Amino acid sequence: MQKLIDKFTAFFHTSPAVAAMAPGRLEVLGNHTDYNEGFVLSCAVEQTTGFVLAPVSGTKCTVKDFRDGSEMHFDLSALDSKPPRNGSKYIIGMLNELRKRGFKPFAFNAALESHVPLSAGMSSSAALEVACGMAFCHFAGFDISKADMARAGQGVENNFLGLKTGLLDQFSSLFGKKDSIIMSDFRTVEVIGTHALPAGYCFAVINSMKKHTLVDSDYNVRREDCESAAKKLAAIYDGAKTLRDITPEQLLAAKDQLGEREFRRASHVVQECFRVKKAAELLAQNDVKSFGQLLFDSHDSSINNFENSTGELDILVDIARQDEACLGARLSGGGFGGITIHLVKQTDAPEYAQRVKAEYFKRTGIEAEVFICSLGDGARVIE
Repeated sequence: MQKLIDKFTAFFHTSPAVAAMAPGRLEVLGNHTDYNEGFVLSCAVEQTTGFVLAPVSGTKCTVKDFRDGSEMHFDLSALDSKPPRNGSKYIIGMLNELRKRGFKPFAFNAALESHVPLSAGMSSSAALEVACGMAFCHFAGFDISKADMARAGQGVENNFLGLKTGLLDQFSSLFGKKDSIIMSDFRTVEVIGTHALPAGYCFAVINSMKKHTLVDSDYNVRREDCESAAKKLAAIYDGAKTLRDITPEQLLAAKDQLGEREFRRASHVVQECFRVKKAAELLAQNDVKSFGQLLFDSHDSSINNFENSTGELDILVDIARQDEACLGARLSGGGFGGITIHLVKQTDAPEYAQRVKAEYFKRTGIEAEVFICSLGDGARVIE
């Protein structure tokens, strides 16, 4: 963060007034369950996005992106305009969402830098939304809860960008705890448990290098399938509102009432909710082997039921299955590209990641990006 502050000062010839940072996240288990009001296991990572700003007079805003050296410019009088194609869409969107909550936008110069991989499924967009939102609110003295900050970030995706995402990304970035996996309930929108990753284990993250771009994917169609299935099931089972309320037995009993695709989509979400709850029990028992198997099971469901995997992601998980060092692996995030997470011993992780990288290149000709993820704290303002 100090490096970003120094770069800001050199570029704008003044010191920033506020600095904030927000981490990327890993979805550990609970794929596409958040917008079904289900349960998710996730964690913040130590890779973060930093955002610093200083107020200026007038209505024109400038953001220097030190990731690629680009500059973004926009005017506060045009916040309601069509989202731009560059990264400022997340910043403009956040200003819009905060304005709905009573925040008064002000003109500023800002700079950002990030170590969260772009388009990889680690929520680089949410990290930027949360970092800039926290900086805006802290500087202006605008009081907002973490849960509502997460909803504002979700609003950027839903209302400004037209993507029907859930709350997982922003929630994980805000509520993450160092060295821990958090269990979230997205009906009550709260963290209901914190679980340590078994001692001596970590997640190796392997990026397939197939860009994870939800806006261009079938994400919205998947959500519509889930909502359609839930509506039919709610008509059968009293008290059911979303797929979160359906047991695997109930779903199977109602199979003939659903379309074939609806049934498979619902199967994925219903089973994922139960996998999350089972995983929490296994983590409490320190049963890392059985916990790892749930990761493999989740990926199989992504292939067969939700169809949000890709050939590249499947190859990475197949390599993991054949390597004794890996206890479990799956795609992480929305799918349709991006990353896989691999549960391995910390001592094995560097060599394991290089083995996977080499085999992946052998099979695909693609040079994967690999890194070992430590579990980090949630977003914060730097005093």
